[in-house]
Amino acid sequence: MALSGVRQPAYRVVDPATGEPVRSFPCATDAEVDETLNAAHAAYLGWRDRPVAERAHLVRRAGAALLHRAHELARTMRLEMGKPLSEGVEEIEYCASIFDYYADQGPGLVADEELPSRGEGRAIVQSRPIGPLLGIMPWNYPCYQVVRFAAPNLVLGNTVIIKHAESVPLTARTLEEVMLDAGLPRGAYLNVFATHGQISSLIADVRVQGVSLTGSERAGSAVAAAAGRHLKKCVLELGGSDPFIVLDSADVAAVAALAWRTRIHNNGQACTSNKRMLVMADIYDAFVAALVAEADAVDSVTHPPMASRPAAETLAAQVDDAVAKGARLLAGGVLARDGSARYSPAVLVDVSEGMRAYHEELFGPVAVVYRVTHDDHAVALANSSAYGLGAAVFSADPQRARRVADRLETGMVNVNTPYGDGPELPFGGIKRSGFGRELGPTGMSEFVNKRLVHTAVDARTGVNPHA
Repeated sequence: MALSGVRQPAYRVVDPATGEPVRSFPCATDAEVDETLNAAHAAYLGWRDRPVAERAHLVRRAGAALLHRAHELARTMRLEMGKPLSEGVEEIEYCASIFDYYADQGPGLVADEELPSRGEGRAIVQSRPIGPLLGIMPWNYPCYQVVRFAAPNLVLGNTVIIKHAESVPLTARTLEEVMLDAGLPRGAYLNVFATHGQISSLIADVRVQGVSLTGSERAGSAVAAAAGRHLKKCVLELGGSDPFIVLDSADVAAVAALAWRTRIHNNGQACTSNKRMLVMADIYDAFVAALVAEADAVDSVTHPPMASRPAAETLAAQVDDAVAKGARLLAGGVLARDGSARYSPAVLVDVSEGMRAYHEELFGPVAVVYRVTHDDHAVALANSSAYGLGAAVFSADPQRARRVADRLETGMVNVNTPYGDGPELPFGGIKRSGFGRELGPTGMSEFVNKRLVHTAVDARTGVNPHA
């Protein structure tokens, strides 16, 4: 843990379009971390007792306040991690819909549930908050990832402490301002520029009752170990290598164009990007040709940079490793020489097991295409990944696609669409993609005390509480 009073500029804004540093912020001192914990715990004691309708109303106001600053936040995200303005505004609009969903549905989702009782008396299950929660967030969707964790838990009555990615401090601070502007009490939502050592201390602290992380496998393993050591519930979303399976198509160029648009959204920096395209042999050549045409049409001057130079260098090293071992790079794959984070969108084929690209998540604009010869082959290749987040299956025969989809080892699977998107739909994976769910009704079921209240017949009066 960092020494109290010592400040080092670890949270830095670096423009990925130029590689130039813009602004830095010091890490929190230990005293500031403790103040954050005190504020979150003090706020919880009052927040939990407010009527759920009141909490939901303030959460709705938070969504409106966020939407009001959509263009400002879109510009900030472009500066911090390269997201195009239109995609930034789209992200904020989606965040607002998440706030509205939980404002609308949250009170019903946490309503008391009566259970049939075998004996006399009445059994009720309550959904009660558990206390301050820690959210450890990534840079790729710097607003959405926070909101999908914070919104349901705020309606439930928990308070939230956010440790955001070191590269998006301006977004992190703005989100805290939005919550305060909406009227949430001080301490209900707090941002802290914590160090890695302080994260361990936060998880260990008795005031923190749970932790949610979206990030790398390495970070997830460390957080899960710390949470387990201190008997804290955790939710982990650790990325994926989602298969995009094309069994057949009457319009190969169209499905290839859809696959390409899906792959390069957010410049390929999405956990649920279609990172492996598994295409049936009889349409493989036509699909690859259409995909290469899409890649060749990208304007390398206007195409946005990746989030950081290190991220682009990591992706380039993965692709270079594959090519050195026999894979073919059919388009793109050029890392900028000017120090920026630009990497031209690529198409990579003939990837095999001895290559990093076969086993690792490619977190950037690289489409990897595999040839499959039959449905069983597609299923086996899809399931060979250590990840298990999402998948998509395409076929003119929906029943065939559904049969394949039902055999995939993932937390989410889509038939004839790249993804299912909406605040009402649960999000999460299995295997090395993590565990737990966010969004939808289950988004309010992770950090909750499902408390049983059983009331017996009054022994003196004989009155049954059911009456």
